[in-house]
Amino acid sequence: MVTAFVLISVEDKKVHETVRALLKHRGVTEIHIVAGEYDMVAVIRVKDNETLARLITNQIVNAPGVERTKTLFALESHSTYDLRGIYGEN
Repeated sequence: MVTAFVLISVEDKKVHETVRALLKHRGVTEIHIVAGEYDMVAVIRVKDNETLARLITNQIVNAPGVERTKTLFALESHSTYDLRGIYGEN
């Protein structure tokens, strides 16, 4: 499983429209509206880098309201939750 965090800047007043659009895509597991330089963080969990690349370049950057993005890739993930079980990878 590949995990990435996409920092997203959104046009004024389109934050919730953008959230709804992004959550429709398989692999976008969480959206967090945040304060600071970016407006939201999308947590992405997909099977491989190719799937991640397609999701970011085809869907996320073209979602309504998205102005710019920055993607951070997880090198390791540690959690008190069974992430593989939650996302269907056993």
